[in-house]
Amino acid sequence: MLSKINALRKILENKNLDGILIYKPENRRYFSGFTGTTGFIIVTKHEAKFITDFRYVSQAKEECKGYDIIEIGRSEPLTNIINELNIENMGVEDEFFTYRHFLELNSNLPNLSIIALEGELTKIRSIKSEEELNYIAKAASLADEAFKYIVDFIKPGACEKDIALELEVYMRKKGATGTSFNFIVASGLRSALPHGVASDKLIEDGEFVTLDYGCIYEGYCSDMTRTVIVGKANEKQKEIYSIVLKAQETALKAVRPGITGKELDEIARDIITNEGYGEYFGHGLGHGVGLEIHELPHINTKGDEPLKPGMVITIEPGIYIPNFGGVRIEDLVVVKENGYHVLSNTSKELMEI
Repeated sequence: MLSKINALRKILENKNLDGILIYKPENRRYFSGFTGTTGFIIVTKHEAKFITDFRYVSQAKEECKGYDIIEIGRSEPLTNIINELNIENMGVEDEFFTYRHFLELNSNLPNLSIIALEGELTKIRSIKSEEELNYIAKAASLADEAFKYIVDFIKPGACEKDIALELEVYMRKKGATGTSFNFIVASGLRSALPHGVASDKLIEDGEFVTLDYGCIYEGYCSDMTRTVIVGKANEKQKEIYSIVLKAQETALKAVRPGITGKELDEIARDIITNEGYGEYFGHGLGHGVGLEIHELPHINTKGDEPLKPGMVITIEPGIYIPNFGGVRIEDLVVVKENGYHVLSNTSKELMEI
């Protein structure tokens, strides 16, 4: 944990700060090891404090190695601790810090300067350690296992919500502690909805069924999408599927250190556009995955930062045609020194069920 505290102190130095306040759950867990739900981190040049209430003090003492644990209460508010540490310039998580938090600190510490960290913590988190990669790989393997299990449930008359529930229960029984997001199970015309979360709709013969799901293992997320056909695919369905698969595999093979998310997005988008379906691919190619299901790096038209070894990303192009249906294919991928490693091992060949 000392290396992570030192990484925070490097930010202090670079931004000329006296202290950093952290309480976004994912950042809090990453930089302290704390798995509870209430707590603050304050790091200065010489102090590392973890602040929580009575419920979590014992847990924090066990999990937060390298931190002094402070029990917070009515007699010891957070503002008192900030004041005692002589913090005048304090960095905060600007993507998480609310106006209410600002007013609370400003009213009690009017001379405190609150300075945006501008995503520096998330940048650090974007490079995964071997331990983190192992957790993500396990979460991905649970998703692969779940796909094999769920195939038997995908049939005419099956309800989208029932399929989503079966997926969740299966992965939890296998060791997952939660779901990465609300599962997308979208069939028929609903498969043209990129975020068509599972509904009461019953699956019919001849329909696309898109399954986008993932689980959490030791705090880390997985994410995978496969699209199948119930019954026999028609020529139009085969055409769309083959275009998405080509775009997905071509972009995937281009993953390497140094390439940007924007460049990867362009590779896949050009293929889909050249086939005449560019207007039906309306989202980015992918995103980073870790403690959050969507985190850095950006794998879209805004992704200007070169990829680095240890990053975990998705590659997930799609075509979504209103009043017809849609296809998305998504793999979870680790950027390696010499290229990439795919964590999603489920076949991507068109499956007719």
